[in-house]
Amino acid sequence: MNTSNVKKLIPLLVLATSCAATAAENEISDSDRIAQYREMISDGNPADFDEMRGEELWKTVAGPKQATLEKCDLGKGAGVVKGVYTELPRYFKDTGKVQDLESRLLTCMTTLQGIPEEEITAKPFASDKKASDISSLATYVVGQSKGIKMAVSTKHPQAKEAYEIGKRIFNYRAGPYDFACSTCHATSNVRIRMQDLPNLNVRKDAQTAYASWPAYRVSQGLTRSFQWRLNDCFRQQRFPEPKFASEATVALTMFLAVSANGGEYAGPGLKR
Repeated sequence: MNTSNVKKLIPLLVLATSCAATAAENEISDSDRIAQYREMISDGNPADFDEMRGEELWKTVAGPKQATLEKCDLGKGAGVVKGVYTELPRYFKDTGKVQDLESRLLTCMTTLQGIPEEEITAKPFASDKKASDISSLATYVVGQSKGIKMAVSTKHPQAKEAYEIGKRIFNYRAGPYDFACSTCHATSNVRIRMQDLPNLNVRKDAQTAYASWPAYRVSQGLTRSFQWRLNDCFRQQRFPEPKFASEATVALTMFLAVSANGGEYAGPGLKR
């Protein structure tokens, strides 16, 4: 082949290579791109700052009783935080209730530190770029369960009852749009805008979704707790806002946590 023919082929080869690259790029789904983005910034999750803040709050005296939370029993004994999140919600004998992490933290803050419940629940979620104390505490605790498999028990009768109530809430349709949790989260391979919607009736999806909360929301610049996640879901369904750490939200958490059993906890997560 002479030199002139080679020169003529070069533009065609460049075009072919470009087209092949474009085709390969088009084969990458939007969800894959989002996953790649999360992986790129996962080493610097801003939730780490909330986790550190939560640890400081855990060890700092506060409230009228001037006490720390180091004697708080989250299910494995006073002060133990490692692995506790993977077994919550659970039944607590001292309160006679099934509690999730945030409702149990609320109990410890009121009983050990003497902080009035209404003071804690007045602003339980992060807002205006400022974390709430109970949200930061939850972020600290969940971080101590990373890599441990979810193992929430329903052996206690009240725990089993909470699971069944949570399951009914998940499938309960009401409100002006006749929505339920299952409206968005009971079908595979669907999404809203750029967001994949996990099918929480599928074990793998439930494990992946549940095990990534609490999480830092990049679009909001805040770490969001699981109670906030449920609260926002109720808002999107146009349901009345649930009371913080209510029996309904704890029951729904119990259903979702049990659905995620066997999966490794990977939070605090990172969301769009």
